[in-house]
This record gives sequence, structure tokens and C-alpha cells, in this order.
Amino acid sequence: MTVPLTGRAAAAAGDDRELRAPDPGPGEEVGAGAAPALPWSQRHLLDLDIVSPAEIDSVLTLAERMLEVLERRIARVPTLRGFTVFTLFYEPSTRTRASFELAGKVLGADVVNVSPQSASVQKGESLVDTVRTLSAMEANAIVMRHASAGAPYLAARHSAASIVNAGDGAHAHPTQALLDLFTIRRQLGGIAGRRVVMIGDIAHSRVARSDIWGLTAMGAEVVICGPPTLLPRGLRAGERPEHAREALPPVRVETDIRRALEGADVVMALRLQAERQQGGLLPSLREYARLYQVTAERFALARPGALLMHPGPKNEGIEIASDIATGDHSIIERQVTNGVAVRMALLYLLSGRGAPEAAGGAS
Repeated sequence: MTVPLTGRAAAAAGDDRELRAPDPGPGEEVGAGAAPALPWSQRHLLDLDIVSPAEIDSVLTLAERMLEVLERRIARVPTLRGFTVFTLFYEPSTRTRASFELAGKVLGADVVNVSPQSASVQKGESLVDTVRTLSAMEANAIVMRHASAGAPYLAARHSAASIVNAGDGAHAHPTQALLDLFTIRRQLGGIAGRRVVMIGDIAHSRVARSDIWGLTAMGAEVVICGPPTLLPRGLRAGERPEHAREALPPVRVETDIRRALEGADVVMALRLQAERQQGGLLPSLREYARLYQVTAERFALARPGALLMHPGPKNEGIEIASDIATGDHSIIERQVTNGVAVRMALLYLLSGRGAPEAAGGAS
């Protein structure tokens, strides 16, 4: 499937309540001649391990166009008019849920929030029944977050709508990884060859897992660092079972934060996943901060001009020092803005607009 950026989709004239479109936007004509085509074969987005580098590039390329829309005085286009998005979050969320809602509304989609806490889930309805119900309501996409790893995969088996994984347990968070990739590419001009260091609770971080897949697919060198008790087994080459040696992405594993930070282009501090930990994996938060907190002094070991990132919400004073979290190198707030553009791009690609004959895609 390819998704060409063609077809007039935005109104032009009017007062302040209407959209003015002086420049081509997503879904608008892009000029004479053949329109650019973006490779995309996914019906769902469950993680990045089966998404090709070309398809990841499609999201990042289209997100550039979406940022142009967001920067307009009136950021609205009717590109996805008639497209219905349900958000189904079984866990609390601020950034991801709000950015998907905004992404859909900016593109003219109908966005419906379903709260399991006040829905039939409380009466015993299963996830499969809920998904089937939303599909029967003509849902085109269901954005879901669930505490159980694999829940979106189950939903995808029983849904006529596209399922977007907005976080499942400690497994995956692919749209966060896409916005991280987009942010790195915009700030540094490219991803291939960059050294990206992720520090913190890797074992319980769904962001880390999806970032590792996405970053390595796009040619980055990935270094993970944290206490041995918070590093998943199998990532060190010597620890991998035979059947996983070709399946797992290549990463460098460090337990010394200073050694990990040397020469880094990007430093990503990860939130300590206290709610997912069991069995006393750390002596104390104070001990963790002493050994693994990203401080200005430690960050200075990275390359000049290095970026400081965090998927949020951040625990300042634990995994990241307060002074550096808002310092000159920090692009944490830029990640949030970019998240809206990336999710706009993803919804557009999943909609199949411009290529209805291939809208079914691959699952």
C-alpha cells in the first residue's frame, strides 16, 4: 500500500473561525506532476518490531507536514472528516491520550473517549466484547492502553478497526518511540550513526523496548544503562539464547553511567517504574539517584550539543536533576509537541485516505 498526499481536503477562505490554507497541507494538492507516495502496509500499530524502516520513515516524513498544520494560526483541516477514532485507556494517561485526541480533531476526525472506569467494563464486560462493540459503532481506529502486555494484540484479532497500541504493560509504546525518532531527526538532522543512551528502569519500560526497535532499525547505536536488577536479561550478546540471537536488536549494555554517557548524541532518562516493580529491586530511591541520576556534571560527558530527552512524566530529583531537566540541552517539551504531529501522521496513514483499494493493509 502507498498513501499519496493528493486530493483537495482543506477549505480556504473565511473569518477567524474558518481554516485558511495558504500552503499545501496533508490531504491537499502538492503541486503539478506525480505526488509523493509514502510506503505503508500496516493495518494496526502494535509495536515497531514488524514495521520496516521505510514505513517508519513514512511516519516521520508525514509528521513534518503535520507540524506545518499545527503551526498555523488556525490549526484545523478536514482531511479525516468521516473518520472515527475511539480512545480506550484502561490506565491513566495525560500526554498520550490528549495528543491523540488533539491529533484526530486537528485532522477533522470524530474522536470519542471511552472510560473503562465508567463503562460496561465495571459490569464485567471483557476487552474483546468492548472492542467488538466499538467496531459495531463504525470505529475506524481504536487507540488503547492496557495494563496487560499483549492486550492490543488480542484486540486486533477481534476488531474491524485499526488498533493503535498506546502502551501495554511493560511491553511496548510504539507511538512514543516514533515521536522520539522524529524529535532526534529534526534536532540532529538524522538518526543513522547517532549514539543514543537510555538510562534507568529498562526492564519495566515499554518506551525503552519500542525505542530500541525503532532506533536500531533506523541505524542508531543504542546504549542502555541502569542497575543490573533493572536490565532485562538477554540483551547482552553473551546472554541470548540461541533462538533469540537474530531476533533481538543489537544494543550495548552498561552499568556504569559515566562510561555509558561518553560520546552520546542523545541522552534519554527513563522514569523509574515504581508501580511495576516487585521484590525490592533497589535498595532505595536515594541510592538509585546517587548512582544513576542524570546530572549536569554527568551529562557533560556526552558530545557537545547532545540532546536530553525524557518520555514523561519525569521524577525530578530521582532519574533526572531539576536544573538540567529544564536546561538548554533539554528538548522534553519539544517531544510533547512533536507527539501530536506524529500521531496525526499515523492516523492519516492508518486511514488509507488516497489509497482506498489497499485500505485493508496487513495485520
